Amino acid sequence: MTDAASKTGAVSARAEKLKARLKGRYAREARFKWFGRGAIAIALAFLAILLTSIVLQGYTAFYTHSLTLPVYMDPARIDQAYPQGTNFEQMVAEQQLVRMGVADDENGSKATAMRNLLSSELKFIAADRIRAQPALIGQTIPLTTPLSDDAEMYLKGKITRETPENLRRVSDQQMQWLDSLKSQGVIRAHFNSALFTKGDSTQPELAGLLGAVIGSALMLTVTALIAIPVGVFAAVWLEEYAPRNRLTAIIEVNINNLAAVPSIVYGLLGVALFINFLHLPRASPLVGGLVLALMALPTIIIATRSSLKAVPPSIRDAALAMGASRTQTVFGHVLPLAMPGVMTGSIISMAHALGETAPLLLIGMISFVPGISAAIDAPGGALPSLIYIWENASERAFHERTAAAILVLLAFMIVMNAAAILLRRRFERRW
Repeated sequence: MTDAASKTGAVSARAEKLKARLKGRYAREARFKWFGRGAIAIALAFLAILLTSIVLQGYTAFYTHSLTLPVYMDPARIDQAYPQGTNFEQMVAEQQLVRMGVADDENGSKATAMRNLLSSELKFIAADRIRAQPALIGQTIPLTTPLSDDAEMYLKGKITRETPENLRRVSDQQMQWLDSLKSQGVIRAHFNSALFTKGDSTQPELAGLLGAVIGSALMLTVTALIAIPVGVFAAVWLEEYAPRNRLTAIIEVNINNLAAVPSIVYGLLGVALFINFLHLPRASPLVGGLVLALMALPTIIIATRSSLKAVPPSIRDAALAMGASRTQTVFGHVLPLAMPGVMTGSIISMAHALGETAPLLLIGMISFVPGISAAIDAPGGALPSLIYIWENASERAFHERTAAAILVLLAFMIVMNAAAILLRRRFERRW
């Protein structure tokens, strides 16, 4: 009886220990799950903060204000032979002061203050009207013009009266004039189409993204035409044809290492090889595309090799058993089945290349490029370098355009990554 009781007690004690151990294991598993959820929540919170700050800073760049005023085309002040030489801003400012009943001083400071509310684009708009219709000289016509960047910042609430007058670029008098013009209905807010139809400019209210978007598109075209074919064929050779020896092992290790090399190193390589040695045009989409192609190659090779490895060996064996050659097997059966992964890797590498900045800065894409250049060998810009240039500008209005450019760049990258996901889901096969 005593032995049986002791054995029963020992079994019960062992069972209690097992239950406690099992309970502790479940508790650790539950804590691990909560740690994982907490990490995801923190990551999402930081992402939300980042996106919110960018949106709050940049959404105002997507709308702008224009001013419509009746302007008397004074024949005594307009040079009909060369309208661009006429000081239309001064003429409009003086006429507006007269309409508002404001007397200018002997130094013309009030006319200068009114002129500073108008964009320099006014003279080109007025000159184009005169050039197209010379008969307008001597008439009073409605003229619509953008406002200056300082006036835009006030109307968008970025400059307020709470700031002391000596610390802001819009005076109290200019604020009163803008409020009066807005109450009269001559200032109108509308979508800022110029942001997407114009190139870079020294005037923030006239600066646009089109030149940078075209430059990025040209660079990605060069990158895709070089990196995707070379990367895919290199991966096919390494995976399907290369002998397994020390040389191929060294090549594989170096490809994996190249995928982790900082992008600025590729920029230095581009300067040394393409600009200093081959003498290709500096700051051109051609050089930018070549540098980004070098950077994208390792990613494409690794992704393509992984896709080829995922194809079951039975596919190869079946094709070879039916009499297909090795090349027919690879290009007729294996590569088409691996194509979803190849396309996904290629698109993701292109999206990564689209957002790279350091290589572009090193090859000279930080200079001001006016207008829109569509030549592949001419100096051009790109979205990442334009963001860098605008953020370092002194005018405050450029900063909101920086955030807007970031949103446009993020939109392109989201579209490219979404396309990669859709292609994978559409063509993916499970074995």
